[in-house]
Formats: sequence, structure tokens, C-alpha cells
Amino acid sequence: MARYFFDHALLPDGWADNVLITVAPGGAIEEVFAMSDAGKNDENAIDGRFAVALPGLVNAHSHAFQRAMAGLAEFRGTARDTFWSWRETMYRFALALTPEDQFAISAWLHVELLKHGYTSLVEFHYLHNQPDGRPYDDPSLMSQATVEAAAETGIGLTHLPVLYMTADLSGTPLTDRQRRFGLDVDTLARITERVRDAVRDEPDMTTGLAAHSLRAVPPAAMTALLDARRTLGVAPFHIHVAEQKQEVEDCRTHLGRPPVDWLLDNAPVDGNWTLVHGTHVSDRACAQLAGTGAAVALCPTTEGNLGDGIFPLLTFVNAGGAIAIGSDSHVSVSPWEELRWMEYVQRLHRQERNVMATSANPHTGTALVQHLSRSAAQVTGRPVGRLAAGNRADLVVLDTAPGQFAGRRAEQVLDTAIFAAHGNPVRHVMVGGKWRVTDGHHVQETPIGDRYRKTQRNLAARLAS
Repeated sequence: MARYFFDHALLPDGWADNVLITVAPGGAIEEVFAMSDAGKNDENAIDGRFAVALPGLVNAHSHAFQRAMAGLAEFRGTARDTFWSWRETMYRFALALTPEDQFAISAWLHVELLKHGYTSLVEFHYLHNQPDGRPYDDPSLMSQATVEAAAETGIGLTHLPVLYMTADLSGTPLTDRQRRFGLDVDTLARITERVRDAVRDEPDMTTGLAAHSLRAVPPAAMTALLDARRTLGVAPFHIHVAEQKQEVEDCRTHLGRPPVDWLLDNAPVDGNWTLVHGTHVSDRACAQLAGTGAAVALCPTTEGNLGDGIFPLLTFVNAGGAIAIGSDSHVSVSPWEELRWMEYVQRLHRQERNVMATSANPHTGTALVQHLSRSAAQVTGRPVGRLAAGNRADLVVLDTAPGQFAGRRAEQVLDTAIFAAHGNPVRHVMVGGKWRVTDGHHVQETPIGDRYRKTQRNLAARLAS
């Protein structure tokens, strides 16, 4: 058993001083003692003393391959550049990738995420087939590349194979540019089963299922997918929903209801579901969605980058809704930036300050991180997100040495880290009881980074040919 002492730690009930956390050999938190004298009385038995600890942060929505194309779509190629024109760049990029590329990109992304304080990642994976659209001999090959990258880097992983069948809500077949994404439900179930079996004995990995969106999964296929999920016995279920106004209007036309309303009326939405984006949803649907226990994963930097829209966050939260963050297309790999954008967008929209602060959490930074802690287990399907007995020992030690943190009380540290530090405030990161980042560096950062740079150069040459 390992023992770690913190001057301050963010526990489920709030900030506590002089916190001793004991970690079992298997990587779970065994006990948490607040106001402990351990640091004074038995210092020789302490495995590490630190200033400020947080529960590890969950990245609830990721398309790993898109990290390698971040920055390549920042040009105007049409009269009006939108999400739909951005997709053309993404499609072209996706067609160039090999399983080796997927592994190299994923591993480097995981290193970047870990260094910034993400300890768990939910990979929304729809890049399944060979470039010509034919399945690989092992249809789970691209999924396995992502799992192997997580094993190499040590990040916690929830892998979600994604069903993607149609090009739009009218049922148009997938285009040539989408040929790598398409699978039937049976093949997707086989992929999920193989990944589930591969990670069965890995306490820091699990799997679930996802539907890309209502425009990509017709109603009958959605029913079959949910049946497969029950048969497979996997819990997390994620879906993109209401990201763009065009999608909402198309859903009205073809299904008679906006996307969130249709799901609430026709699907067993519950606490195992996570709806991603939801940027165009009514207040009434928001309140109804909150009542199901489902979470909403917001991706503020991607939603801003793509010009998606603004989720009615306060309406959802005030109705008891659970929220999470994801970095989606990975134009940013920092949870601190995601949280800052989450709050600032609402401030601009509402023309007021400290929107997410509450009477229980008057400090906005603490309120934001506590929201992520509360949703962590349901969006990942794993016992994470809390510094509490029985949870995985996933924690982040902040670097409070920079002058901006001088004199800050514990409850002011996250306010400073999110809204005023403007750098990476993370010093050490533990996942499952193992230090994956120490003094700001991942132990395998150099070889993984070298491999990623080589992959990027090869991709650039391939795309230019």
C-alpha cells in the first residue's frame, strides 16, 4: 500500500486540508483521511508529499485521429465556411490513415492529454475500414490500435466503437468519402466484443457503444444497436446530437421531431447515456433530458472552432443535469481551456459573470471541476472522477510554484488555474496508482513524440501526392 499526503485536496464534499490518501497495490484508492496528522507524525512512511491534488479529469469525447489534422482546416475554401465544409477536409484526411498512423497519433494525443490533467479518455471511434472501404481481415484492427496506444501511455480508456450507416436523415447511402466509417450492426458488435475481451482484465480500460448520430443511424438500426448493447453487456452509450441547425431541421422533416425530442420519445435514454454537443435544443427538452439522468458532453473549443452553437447550459444544470467536457477534434488538449471556454461562452450569452458558481460552490473553478467529478463514472463506465475509497487512484497534482498562485487559498487555486494562469498548471499525474507524468513530463514522451512527428511528415507527403 502506498500513502500520499496533500496540503489541500478536492474531495467529493469540497476542499479539505492535510489529506492522506492510501492506494492499494491494484491501483484503487483504499482510504482518504482529511485533517490527518500523518505528514507530521510519520513522515518516513509517506510515499509523497504534495501541495494541491484534484481528482483526475475525464475527457468525455475524442476522435483521436483528428489531432493530427488540427490546424489544417483554418482557411476559407468556400464562400461561406461551416461545419459542413470542414467535414470535407476531415474526410480527405481520414482516407489517408493506416492502423500504424492511428496508433502513433493516439499515443501522442494520450501523452498530451495526460500532461494537461486528463486521466481518462472516451474514444468515439468510427474509423473502421480500409481506405477503399473494405473491412480489414480483423475488423477491430483500428480499434485495437487505439487500445494499444492507451496501454503504452497509461491513460484510462473507454473505447466506443461507433455505428455509422447513412449519409443523412433521408437514408442516403454513405458517400465515397465516408467509406471507412460504414459497418452493419453485427460487424460493430463483433468489434465491440473483441475490444471488450481484450480489455477485460485491464482495470483502467473498458468499452461501450455509440451511434454516430440520428443522421447516420436510422431508427431500425438504432433499435438493433441497443439490442446488441444489451446482449454484449456494455454500459456507456454515446451519440452526437443536435450539433448543427441543419441537422435539427432535417430531423424535423424526416422524423417529425428535433433530435433530442425524438430520442426522449423513442429511445431508453437513462444514466448510461451521454449526448454529445446538444447545441441546438429547447429549454423544455433540456429539462426533460436532465430528468433521465443522462449526461451532456460539451466540447467548447471544438464547438467554437466549428461554429456549432451554444448549449443552454444553465437551464440543464439547474434541472439537475450532469455535464462533462471533451476535446473532440483536439484543436486543444487542455481541460483548463475547455472549462474557461465553457464559462466564458455562457457569460457572453447571458451578459453576466460567474455563471456556473452556486451557493454550494461560489468559486467558479471549483464548481466547474466538481461538475466533471460528478459525471465521470457515468460517462466512462468506470469508477473514476472522485478522490474517494473504491475509486481508481487517478489524481492530478497542480504546480503552484508560479507567482500567479502565491498567497492563493485552496478554493482560489482552480479559479486561478482556469481563468488566470494561461499555461499548463499540471505538475504530476497519477492513473490507477501509477505516476504517468512527473514534473510535467511523460516517461515515454520522447520516443512517442519522435514517432508522431515521423507519422505527421509521412501523412503530409501522402496528402500532397
